[in-house]
Formats: sequence, structure tokens, C-alpha cells
Amino acid sequence: MNVVRAKVREIFMPALSSTMTEGRIVSWTAAEGDRVAKGDPVVVVESDKADMDVETFYDGIVAVVLVPAGETAPVGAPIALLAESEEEVAIAQARAQALPKATDQATPLPPVAAAAPPLAPAAAAVTAPTKATATPHAKKLAKQHRVDISKVIGTGPHGRITGADVEAAAGIKPKPNAPQSPRSDAHPAPPAAAAARQSAVLPPVPGARVVPFTTMQAAVSRNMVESMSVPTFRVGYAVCTDKLDELYEKVKSKGVTKTLLLVKAAAMALTQHPVVNASCRDGKSFSYNSSINIAVAVAIEGGLLTPVLEDADKLDVYLLAQKWRGLLKKTRLKQLQPNEYGSGTFTLSNLGMFGVDRFDAILPPGHGAIMAVGASRPTVVADKDGFFSIKNEMLVNVTADHRIIYGADLAAFLQTFAKIIEDPESLTL
Repeated sequence: MNVVRAKVREIFMPALSSTMTEGRIVSWTAAEGDRVAKGDPVVVVESDKADMDVETFYDGIVAVVLVPAGETAPVGAPIALLAESEEEVAIAQARAQALPKATDQATPLPPVAAAAPPLAPAAAAVTAPTKATATPHAKKLAKQHRVDISKVIGTGPHGRITGADVEAAAGIKPKPNAPQSPRSDAHPAPPAAAAARQSAVLPPVPGARVVPFTTMQAAVSRNMVESMSVPTFRVGYAVCTDKLDELYEKVKSKGVTKTLLLVKAAAMALTQHPVVNASCRDGKSFSYNSSINIAVAVAIEGGLLTPVLEDADKLDVYLLAQKWRGLLKKTRLKQLQPNEYGSGTFTLSNLGMFGVDRFDAILPPGHGAIMAVGASRPTVVADKDGFFSIKNEMLVNVTADHRIIYGADLAAFLQTFAKIIEDPESLTL
């Protein structure tokens, strides 16, 4: 006897970047009841880097939207159910009611969604009633204690309601932890680790307004915390920019910015010092990257992105300017593709245009070094014969991964970089 199973598939939250752990639904382009074809965009998702359309792998009917616009879900979590035909819509709706319990036991359904290239600026997020999710245990406790679970505030991951939340709402005091035997074999957590856990969440300041992180801000926070686990050191260098300033005046009418000249100079220097372009990703080895891809820090509203100028050593400054204009436009619209922000091998951050004379940059995860560039300022300089003159100088600080790059490596790189800047004719060849 052949058993025909209903074709109900999950549309899940896709991983739109290697660092993405959750995504926010900006808007649904397909509503419940809409019929969609394979390749149709069904939802716009905000990742930690961009807003991207997500398209379906299958033909079908959007039976249930599990995560409304404006809400967040972890990568891999179901955000909607797709029914193959009208007959399966009711089955999908019934499955949605039992989804938290079913996903704990059943085999995951076939995936039906993947990231698609962005088409147009993302639509504004639609405000929708919040829909709290609860664990099966929390639902069981709510039924036992007659607690309205819709009024319970979840403290679990992504606001999920746990059993402890329901017990608190029912007025049940948590059971005290059993005292440990003095002879217990369990190893207690180090005091420093315990203190770190306790200080992770600080009490709010009275009268302050609490604003949750956006998806991008949460990603930046995670990356910065991860970066602090890498042993780094910093080296500073003063570079004369008189000739660079003259060159900039000649090429700025062609769309070449001073930042792009610095990018080109850094790329040329990295060809002579490949270890500064290397990276350590597993803590046990390091990789010499075959390409020199310069990521440039760009501030946008509510966050920071690092679009990448790939093969910067092989392109002249005019081609770099052309590529940069396209990348900058996508950055402002949050429409960068993963290869346009995730392929960097060296990062440059320039705050000189804001009048900042020096600063230190935090090393991005997976990179060997990041260069922080300050403003060029008139400075009194003494030459080797003791004569004084006034020259424009900028201060450059490089933060590097000390597991793979040593002080002499970075000093040699900065010397090469300074020579290129101080005699910049090769930048336009």
C-alpha cells in the first residue's frame, strides 16, 4: 500500500552571511494565501550586513506566516510554511499550531528558501502584533497553572517564554539549588568567569530609555567581543603627505578620493609584505591570502559596514574609484552581496576627514591587520642635518594579530607604505 504524504515545507531563516546568527523580517512580499512559483521573492530579511530578498525553492501556497514583519528569528528557524496545494493549507495550519513540539521530535522539513540578489531598496518594516513563542514545557505549565501565556514576558533566547517565566507569572518561587557536597568531583567555575557572567547584564539606569540592538548592532557587538579574544599589538607611524596632497588635487575631479589613494598604497605595500595580509582563523595555523582585498570601514545609520575592494593591487585608482562608487551606493541602501563585504583580507579605517589626528582600530575577526588613518596636519619636522621645516604629516596606527604578525613585520610594512605615500607617482600608473 502506497502512503502519500502531504507536501508541506518550511521556509526557514537563511544565513545571508558567515557571521549572521539571526535575521529580522523587514516585510513579506507574499502574504498568507498567495500562490508563489519557484524563484519568486517571498520575504525581505535584514541580516547583520544587508537587506536581501529571499526566494522560494518550490511552487506552492504560503499557508502560514510564522514570523511577522518586524520580528526576529534565529538562522535555520522556520518563518513560514508552504503548502503544495489548497488541500494541504489546512494541514500546514494545524502543523503550525504544534510546530514547537513537532520540531523537537520530528525530522526537519526540506528547506525551501535561499538568499537572492537584492532587487530594489527594502520596503519599510511593517508593524505587526508581536507573537511570543514558548517552549513546550512552558505551554504545559501555563495550562496547569491557568496562566494566560500571551501576557507572559519571555526571558529566553529571542524573547522565548520558558517554564521559569510561566512559574514567575503564576507566583511560584523558584526552587533553591541543592547544596553541593564538599567532596563533589565537579569543578567550580573560576571566580573570574563567574564574575563575568554576573556582570554580563547590568541593572538599568533609573530614568534611562532602553533601546534594543538592531540586527546590525548586535552583529557588531558580537564581532567586537570576539575580536578582544585575539592577542593584538599596535604600531604607529608618521607619514609626510605633501606630495600625496598634490596628487589628490590632480585626480579628485575624476572621482578619486584620498581614501582610495591610501587603499592603493596599502595594497601595493602588502604585495611586498604578504604576512600582513595573512589571517589566522583556527588558532592553530595561518593562511597567506592569494588576493589583496581591502575592506574599507563605512559608517551608516545605525551601524558600520566594510565594503571590499577586491584585488586592489591589480586595479588602477580610476577603476578603484569606479568600483567604489557602486559599492558605496549599495552600502547606503544595505544591499551589499556577501562577497562584497565578507572577502576582505586587510581593513582600512579613515577618520581624517573628521579632523581626528589619531586613533586605534579594533581588529576585525579573521583579519591579520587593520590600519587607522588620522588627519594630515602641518607639523614642524627636523631633517637629518638639523634644519627645521613645516610639512603635512598624518599619523597611521596599525593593529595586528600578534599570533602571526610581529613587530618587525609591521614596522617594515609601514616603512614601505610611507615611501609610497611620500613618492606617490606610482599610485596612478
